[in-house]
Amino acid sequence: MGAEREARACAAFYGALGHGGPGRAALCCLRSLRLFAGPSGASPGRPSLSPYRRRSTAKRCRDKHLEEALLLARALSEELQVLGEAEARPLLRCVLAFQLEASGSSSAFHKLEQIVTQLAVGQEALLSQEVGALLAGLAPHGEVLSPEELQAVCMYIEESSLGRDHWRQNLAPLLQRLAATLRRVLQSQPAPSGTWGYLAVKACLQLFQALPKDVAPLAWNAATKSETLQSILGLLLEVVAGKAPNKDTQLLAGTALSMLVNTAPQPQSGASAALALFQLTDQAGAGELRFGELVVENPSVLDPARLERLVLSRGLLTCCKGDILSCQLDSLTQQPAPTHSLMGCVLQACLLVDVLFPAVHALNKEQKDCHYYCFQVLALWLRRLQENLPELWRLRGGRILAEDTELLQQLTQLLWDNAETPVEGVSEFIQSSFRLLLEIYDLECQHFKDQERPLYQGMLQRAVSMPWQIKARYVPLCAIVPYMGSQQVLDTYPDLPQHLLSCLATNHLCPVATELYRALVRQQRSEGPGGTEEALAERWARRWLPLLCQALRSPLPILQSNAANHLLVWTLRQLPATHALLAAQFDGQDAAALRAWVSLLRAQKSIAGTLPLQGEALARLRTCLRAREEGVRLAALGLLCCSPSSGQALSGTEEQLLREFLPLNLTGDTSAFRQLLQAAMRKALVRLRDSALARLRGKAPVEWGEEAGQPDQAVGFVEWLLQLSISSLTPGANYQRKKTALLLLAAILETCTDTWSPERKKGQPPRTMAALLSHARQSGCWDFFSRPNLLALLSCLQDSTNEIRDLASELLVRYFPAAFPSSLAPALLQLAQDALSSPRVQEAEAGAVVMKTILQKSDGSTVKILALETEAAQTPPNHGLCFAQHLLRMLQAQHAAARQDLLRAAAVAPMHGVIAALRRCLLQVPEVAASMRAAESAQSWQEFLTSLVTTVRDITSLLLGALQSPGADEQAAAPSFADMGNAIGSLITLGKGQQEEEDSVLLSEEHSLILTCCWVSVKEIGLLLGGLAELLLLPVLPAGAGPLLTLANLQTAARVFQEVLLRCRHWGAVEGCSMGFTKFCAALLNHPDTELQAIPRTMLDQGLEALSGPRSSSITRRAAGFPMLFLCIVSGENPAQARPLLTRCIQTLLALASTALPQDWDQTLDLPQVCALHVLQTLVRGAGLGSALLRHTTPMVALALQGLGSPCWAMRNAAIQLFSALTSRLLGQKRSRAEGCPAEGLSLPAFLGQHPQLGAVLLAELGAATTGGARLRPALHAVLTLLAQLQPGPDGPDSPSARFLEPLLGLAASPIYAVRAMAAKALVPVVPPPRRPALLLRLAQQLPAPGGVRSHNALHGHLLQMQALLAPAPGSDGLPAEALRPVALQLEARGWLFTPTQRCPLVRAAFLQVLALLPASLSPGFAQSIREAISTELGGLTLGKEPQCAELQVGSAVLHQTMARFACSEAARLADSERIGAVCSLLRQPNPDVQLAIFSWVIEGEGEECKELEKALQLTLLENLQSVLRDRRNKEFLKLYLEALMHLCRNLSSWSPEASPKLQGSSSACVEMLLLMMETEHPGPDLFFQALCAASLLLTLGFGDEDSPLVWRWCAALEACSRSVSAEVLRLAAACSLQTAGMEVLRQSLGAAHPWLIPVALRVINVGIHLLQDEEQEVRHEASAFASLMQHGAGEPGGDGCVFVQGNVGLLGLLQLLPREFGHHPETFSSLLQHLPVLDLRGIVEELEANKAPSLYKEDEPNVFAEPAVLAQQLLPFLLQLLEKVPDASLLRASTLRWLEAAGPGVLQDLQYCKHLWSQEAVARWWMKALGCAKLRAALVTLLVRARLVAHALRVLGESHGAVLGLGCGAQELEQELALVQGLLAQHGLAPAPSQGDVPRELGSPPGND
Repeated sequence: MGAEREARACAAFYGALGHGGPGRAALCCLRSLRLFAGPSGASPGRPSLSPYRRRSTAKRCRDKHLEEALLLARALSEELQVLGEAEARPLLRCVLAFQLEASGSSSAFHKLEQIVTQLAVGQEALLSQEVGALLAGLAPHGEVLSPEELQAVCMYIEESSLGRDHWRQNLAPLLQRLAATLRRVLQSQPAPSGTWGYLAVKACLQLFQALPKDVAPLAWNAATKSETLQSILGLLLEVVAGKAPNKDTQLLAGTALSMLVNTAPQPQSGASAALALFQLTDQAGAGELRFGELVVENPSVLDPARLERLVLSRGLLTCCKGDILSCQLDSLTQQPAPTHSLMGCVLQACLLVDVLFPAVHALNKEQKDCHYYCFQVLALWLRRLQENLPELWRLRGGRILAEDTELLQQLTQLLWDNAETPVEGVSEFIQSSFRLLLEIYDLECQHFKDQERPLYQGMLQRAVSMPWQIKARYVPLCAIVPYMGSQQVLDTYPDLPQHLLSCLATNHLCPVATELYRALVRQQRSEGPGGTEEALAERWARRWLPLLCQALRSPLPILQSNAANHLLVWTLRQLPATHALLAAQFDGQDAAALRAWVSLLRAQKSIAGTLPLQGEALARLRTCLRAREEGVRLAALGLLCCSPSSGQALSGTEEQLLREFLPLNLTGDTSAFRQLLQAAMRKALVRLRDSALARLRGKAPVEWGEEAGQPDQAVGFVEWLLQLSISSLTPGANYQRKKTALLLLAAILETCTDTWSPERKKGQPPRTMAALLSHARQSGCWDFFSRPNLLALLSCLQDSTNEIRDLASELLVRYFPAAFPSSLAPALLQLAQDALSSPRVQEAEAGAVVMKTILQKSDGSTVKILALETEAAQTPPNHGLCFAQHLLRMLQAQHAAARQDLLRAAAVAPMHGVIAALRRCLLQVPEVAASMRAAESAQSWQEFLTSLVTTVRDITSLLLGALQSPGADEQAAAPSFADMGNAIGSLITLGKGQQEEEDSVLLSEEHSLILTCCWVSVKEIGLLLGGLAELLLLPVLPAGAGPLLTLANLQTAARVFQEVLLRCRHWGAVEGCSMGFTKFCAALLNHPDTELQAIPRTMLDQGLEALSGPRSSSITRRAAGFPMLFLCIVSGENPAQARPLLTRCIQTLLALASTALPQDWDQTLDLPQVCALHVLQTLVRGAGLGSALLRHTTPMVALALQGLGSPCWAMRNAAIQLFSALTSRLLGQKRSRAEGCPAEGLSLPAFLGQHPQLGAVLLAELGAATTGGARLRPALHAVLTLLAQLQPGPDGPDSPSARFLEPLLGLAASPIYAVRAMAAKALVPVVPPPRRPALLLRLAQQLPAPGGVRSHNALHGHLLQMQALLAPAPGSDGLPAEALRPVALQLEARGWLFTPTQRCPLVRAAFLQVLALLPASLSPGFAQSIREAISTELGGLTLGKEPQCAELQVGSAVLHQTMARFACSEAARLADSERIGAVCSLLRQPNPDVQLAIFSWVIEGEGEECKELEKALQLTLLENLQSVLRDRRNKEFLKLYLEALMHLCRNLSSWSPEASPKLQGSSSACVEMLLLMMETEHPGPDLFFQALCAASLLLTLGFGDEDSPLVWRWCAALEACSRSVSAEVLRLAAACSLQTAGMEVLRQSLGAAHPWLIPVALRVINVGIHLLQDEEQEVRHEASAFASLMQHGAGEPGGDGCVFVQGNVGLLGLLQLLPREFGHHPETFSSLLQHLPVLDLRGIVEELEANKAPSLYKEDEPNVFAEPAVLAQQLLPFLLQLLEKVPDASLLRASTLRWLEAAGPGVLQDLQYCKHLWSQEAVARWWMKALGCAKLRAALVTLLVRARLVAHALRVLGESHGAVLGLGCGAQELEQELALVQGLLAQHGLAPAPSQGDVPRELGSPPGND
């Protein structure tokens, strides 16, 4: 490198001058510059990053060093100025050399320019001389400039004034070199990389832009014209014509030509030249161009996309001068305008309007792949039109956009046609175009004083006619509001607020809805100037207060969040007086009100800066922090942590609330909760840090009443949070707790250490962080890297989940000291090697993470250990290679063992762990990557990689061969499951040396061992090879070094991938291998070496050849990887360039799949056509191809529809899968329910606009179906399904969707029910809402009169279509009632269709469903007659018999159910006692169809608005309950009956006073029958759920002493259901039952009247404690409701209503209740002791010592959420509190003595055992493994808790009891022994130090102890 050579020479020169004087300053500056230029990857020990992040990280490191060099140069400027010219020259030359090499980065170049300027003060001539010499040296060996030299030319033109001066003086040679370079680029075959051509064009562009006065004579003056510039012009035209390597270069060439046009001395000359360019594009390769004095031939057209017009238009509109664009074109005035002009022969033509707009219009009408650039050009044209309006008015003498002009019509039509384009970025151009169009229109109206402005009203009406789900509706509305006013817009569109609410719940609609809301409110404010803030707020509230309140109270998180973030804060800033109006709406105690209230407080705090928390507000905020809903808690936490200023300290109240909140919220259920918790705490920590630093610097003012030791407050809180996080990382903690603790620990280390993280753009520690760290450590705090903390993180490396392992490893690597302590390294290395040999995938992956972490934290001692293990003769030159070679030797040894005995190897050395370790160590450690690129170790790495690739090839062949039957052809397709089973069976027999065993349905463990070994190893090999190719092929290696992966290595790797994908059946292995293969192909295809590019291309050709060739075995069904082969190859192509491989692949597949089937095709073999369809489906589903497939969708849809009619089943199956994939690709993936959008999607007109040819395909299929008679059309249903998923479009006269109307109406007569139903759904998007009343009237008029029915199918189809059109769209109220009145009149005239005269029940049911959608439009008399007819018909039903009909009719059940639901709906709507009574009488009838219909209607919540109906149904169900329970043969009926009853009684407050009399005397009998059914009849879980809930409900009516057996049986059922092994639905039933009957049991047990209830109450509380630790969130939520009700009922503070608390708060409440209310009861102590786990400590330790080879399977815990060790620590203070009551309660004393006698000796023995065990040296062999053992940790924690209880019991009972009970010690001796054992355990990381306590005290503190 030239810069490095200059740097060495410079250092030698100044070193010779001595260390004093100016030489010292020069050396300091030089040192910083060399750091900048040196290799700056991630810092040592950093975790690995993606290639992009690696580049950005290195850039930030370089920027940091360069910034230091600049600061140093400024600081030493005076010393450097003393240097003479001879002394300054070396430093100046060195800096310029660095600047030349930094020309690829404008920021670095600019900073180096500043350094150069600083150094050259007073020596400007020397600088100019050196710059000239440097630039003259570019391209020393020829005329062609390299890409690096071009980059330097561009940068010196752009950034350096001296550079521009040099090029001005040397313009001719520079032009010659640019021409030669462009010619070389365009003539080279194969085409070079796109960067070279791009830089050549860029240099021309910048030259024309920077030196226009120098270039102009060369182009416009005949005497001085330049042949070189003429040559460059011709070359640029070739680039524009499509000879460029890529599209970006082509577009840049258009801009360069525009810059050349700008050099014209007169505007007319430039305009004529631009016109000549456009005319040239119409001549298709003929003629010549006269550009000023330059004349060039028209280049032949090369670009098949014909983008020349786009390129020229974009270039001219981007930078052409305004006077050129708007001057009069004489050439157009004298001759007829070209065909693309707006006028024929015009007198005042100009370039902008008459040449550019027709080109822009044509571009946007054509369907090309450049939508983004086409709409960018349209927006640019409008902007340039606006800029040049005055000149154009003068030129034209009138308006440009008058109402009757074709220009305005074309513009508006263009915008509307493309308003829904889904291409990314286009919507922004459309939005700006609408705004610009209206601004131009308004400017013209003002200038010409036109008062009539019909464009506004027309645009508003058209926008309003569109469905609310369409984004394009809101874009013009935003633009039109300032011109029409908010009032007129809202009056025209009254549903706008409600539709905005729906938009806020939809991610892609939220931005435009927010913008429209702001535009309307802003306009409202401007329309009412002069009023008070209160008056403005009142005016706002009339329109917007309900909207904002509904959004902020919404249960949908997305809606609530968007309203709070995008609307609320902005509204409060604009209208401060709205705060009081909003606050009055949120004073309730429900979760929605609390969430909204917190959002309002937070918004207020963000505006005001501070928020005083005291009194009622503080109590309410505390309630929010304890609430059950995560959203409420997170909002409250965000309020505490946020602040407008990061330097604002946490108040004492905020800190106290955080200390209460955090210990109870470490087990958040969702990942989002944990991430948001970490983000909030990071803000709080930054506030603490910055405020403490400000105080230490003395800059923060001390406010009155503030703590003087504020830095100590910050230090104390962070230390507390650190201990909380570390104590939560024990192996016994659940995943949620550990993940949250690691995130909090990451936030602490990120904000409170001085570690600089180069991969982060911001958030680096302050420069003065060392002062705060010193202050904290003087206080004995912030020992972040202590041994206990290190051991806690090392235990996380053994976790079973990769998220915990990876995060712990990242924290260790990033923040902890550079190397592990020498005492830990050997044990860690042994642990890693043992884990790598485990057959369990999770343990092997953990071993890989540990090995990678050791590598990143290793030093010389670790390398020596590896060298000793392998007895290596010499140590490799670096740690990375040493580790890699060690792992490769392990892998080769395991491979050798597998070749000998695969069964044994799969059990003890399965290879996948070592391969995973190699992958992590080679690909994820930056130091290893840097080592590979170092010249001194390149040869060693080459040898290693060659050996590695060979080894994994051999392993792949071995494993895939082992799964094939002996003698099978290796080139055949993947083996079937049967073949694999036989092959594995042979391996097992061979490995065991036994005869073959009988077949078993279940796979043996040996079978699973071999499968796991094979598939996981193959997957890891794919990921390893792909990652190596990505790492080693993309970056540029040092000059002179050969490739690390040779061509032979890459070809071997390609064969490995091909073998795996063609012979593998396991989808997990295929998927993992495909990820690696995609990276492999991308690296090869984007490499400049053509030999490497040919590898994936050859593989694609081979795959296509294999696909079309004959075969004798099934590939599609038996090789899941075969289609993935094609997907991976084409996904590797550069998405920014053309995709030739994808195009060729799809065209070949389309041709193959379209081939007719042979006459004698065999069903047992795979057809090439079927395989082609499956490959196409895989390509369509591939996420990496994105929009590249859209151009091929029309032929693929046609192919899929054709395939659906194939006689071959496999063809039809493949076609329907392809069509499903295409539908998802065309319409986009459906958004999740969490987003809250009820209905959204693309409109039919927009869909047809994007795919115009596809519309013709769909129409042809519909037309064939309607005209083809009764012939079956297999593809018809698919077409209808696609149409039904679209949305209606705007109401336009020429809408493309109108063509679909008649074919769909014709399908109403289809004989197939599914076609009729789907055709009705497909009709909805075809008919815009404004046109529906007319169509409904037409359909109603076609309904037949009595006796006129020609086709029942057609009649039924028409009714289904009416039903679909009448159904209201989600989020809307449907069509207005007055518009439907004519339709209702027609239906009333045809009321006979509902009478028994119409014999078809389905037609009658459909007619009734249509009537049900028109309740407000029917006349009262007709509606009454329908209700009476229903009552008469249903009332005459008896079981199994129809009125007036001898035989049972098909569909009669549907009719009766429809009638029953209609009767229910009418009763709810009218709330009429007669109707309600009729429904109740229907419920009493024995007709099951009617009853089930009513039950379903109730369960669906249809009648929740009518409380009278619900009350009547509740009483009716209770009244009949006993008889239904007696006859309970129909279990499904009973389940629905009970479910409906429970729905009606869902709130205890909904019990009506008449309920108890209805059940007088029968409630106990009902409970008895329900319990008997649960105990003896083994009902299914769903019925069991309803039965238990119903029994609990009935118990709440009250029970006496005589009912005690029932209560005990109910309690036993509750306990049985709450066990962890029970089904989830049963545990949920137990939790729901706790809420209903559990509260009643507790309430009565607290009185003295029912002492027998106390044991029951204790059991109920125990059930609650169990369920609050359930692994299902829903179960815990229901159990927390019981705890909340209990606290509220027991007099705990809860406000006006009961706020349901979070599960951990509820658990704490239950534990607090026990000593308070039941502390003196003898069973309370033993009840709590049941929750302490009973574990065999000695057995666990012996198992660890034995170190047996692990089996493949590990027994799952029944409840992975429960934390026995954490619960034991939480129970301890409450158990101690109960023991304090022993002296006052004799019964409690006796039970305590019995427990002490039973448990005391065992506790003492276990303590002695621990003391003996952990005092020995032998424990070192397995203690690292013990560090991650959850069972051992739980056993030790339980032992320490029990020991503390025994010691406390002895202290309470008296020292003498120790001897009496045979314990042999007193309390004091036991406590001393306990402290000794705990200290020993703490040394090994198995317990907290005795002084720290077990957990932060807040977690389990009983009340009153704080």
